[in-house]
Amino acid sequence: MPAVKVVDFNGQDAGEMELSNVVFDAPLHVPAMHQVVVAHLANCRQGTHSTKTRGEVSGGGRKPWKQKHTGRARQGSTRSPIWVHGGVAHGPKPRDYHQKVNKKVRRLAMLSALSVKVRDSLMTVVRGMEMDKPSTKAMKGFMDAIGAQKVLVVYHEGGDNVMRSVRNIPGAKFLNIASINVYDLLNSRTLVVTPEVVARLEEVYAR
Repeated sequence: MPAVKVVDFNGQDAGEMELSNVVFDAPLHVPAMHQVVVAHLANCRQGTHSTKTRGEVSGGGRKPWKQKHTGRARQGSTRSPIWVHGGVAHGPKPRDYHQKVNKKVRRLAMLSALSVKVRDSLMTVVRGMEMDKPSTKAMKGFMDAIGAQKVLVVYHEGGDNVMRSVRNIPGAKFLNIASINVYDLLNSRTLVVTPEVVARLEEVYAR
């Protein structure tokens, strides 16, 4: 059964916490993580890009010059893609980039990402992170005390003051437990969670 270091908000050692084998010691499945990350990035795209074709650009109703005897190449419209201010050939149009990922694949990817953090000793459980008011200085001091870099803080319900304290630190990111995802887990280096988050993850994924 894997174990992870537990610290208080001052960065002092507060023991260890045993974790579920199913959730935090799962076999590494790279293809599942890759598929989920690609789908996540694709689903973030708005798909509102749009260019005008030669039929949508204004102007170009008159033939620029007569067909023959000018010494120049024949032209039918100034809105042709080869003309300046003409239409765009094969340009992007609005589209939906959404990719569907099966529930079992998403679960497999999440277990793999969490297990990687535990195996590489990049996950820390912190007790007493509740803050009465936002304080970037206090949060930065905590991260320096545990030697964390490119931190992802996953908090249980609420945590507005924690979120406001994290968001001003370069490279750090805050997520609520409901928003945890494989991309942010892999894109960060140090994962900081609360005991409540660990309990929730084991409740959801240890089935």
